Amino acid sequence: MTATLEELADHGYGGLSLTRVAERAGVSKGLIWHYFADKDDLMESTAKTAVTTIRERIANSLDLTEPVPDIIRAALHRAAALTLTHRGELAALNHIVRNLRHPDGTPRLTLDTYETTYQAQESLFRRGQTEGTLRGFDTRVMAITYQGAVDMMIEYLGTKHPHIDPDDYADRLADILLAGIQRS
Repeated sequence: MTATLEELADHGYGGLSLTRVAERAGVSKGLIWHYFADKDDLMESTAKTAVTTIRERIANSLDLTEPVPDIIRAALHRAAALTLTHRGELAALNHIVRNLRHPDGTPRLTLDTYETTYQAQESLFRRGQTEGTLRGFDTRVMAITYQGAVDMMIEYLGTKHPHIDPDDYADRLADILLAGIQRS
């Protein structure tokens, strides 16, 4: 899957070659077919694994004993930093999300891919409400809104405006989000 991400980053979705993926991975093309039904299965598995890896990378870098608003701000900074440290991986994931389709043209990757992420965020928001740092709101709606903001920040910084300071952007986004959810 790492080789798939590298191949996508270098050649894009349309230019991906399973032969080159196998060469990068140091395996035979037949081994790829042993584990994946077809190219789309490989793409879907790669995307889901990448989303999980990114989520865990951010979560494992946080001090979850901090107050929830501080955790939110730190998580936004970690996500923004990925646009500098993992630009290729993010670009490859973006290629898959935008191009992987069912035969009828509908996306193969849906919001269900984020379900574990949403649940973790909901839990964090509920904790903030319980500890009194966050006001009352629907944690599911906020988890989806928050993740949407993170995804757009990553796309904006990573592909559209790489010259913008990720820390500054993360601070401004945190200010906006926290102004809406933090208890006064």
